[in-house]
Amino acid sequence: MAISFVSTDKAPAAIGPYSQAAKVGPFLFASGQIPLRADGTLVEGDVVEQTHQVFSNIQAVLAEAGGSLTNVVKATVFIKDMNDFGQLNEVYGQYFGDHKPARSTVEVARLPRDVKVEIEIVAYIE
Repeated sequence: MAISFVSTDKAPAAIGPYSQAAKVGPFLFASGQIPLRADGTLVEGDVVEQTHQVFSNIQAVLAEAGGSLTNVVKATVFIKDMNDFGQLNEVYGQYFGDHKPARSTVEVARLPRDVKVEIEIVAYIE
């Protein structure tokens, strides 16, 4: 099965030796998105502002691959401070609504650029 790589200028470029996403058959494995704007500038606000930017980036990568948030089957959330979980969860729910993909949420010691949140997804796009 062939692997293709997804890249869009509507989300920040990878800041290391990886791609924004890899597509294998109908599955899209998107790299973790942090709250960087497409121009590479960082959203330095609270976890709410940062999570909105993360979702903007995820949506751009999904759109480039021909999908949307309704195609997401699994999300992994990395959060700097579990005390922010309620606020993050509220924003997360605004984007997924009744579509409830499987999810893991992990508090981590540090994230790239010292951001408050990073989210990666797996989607099924036919």
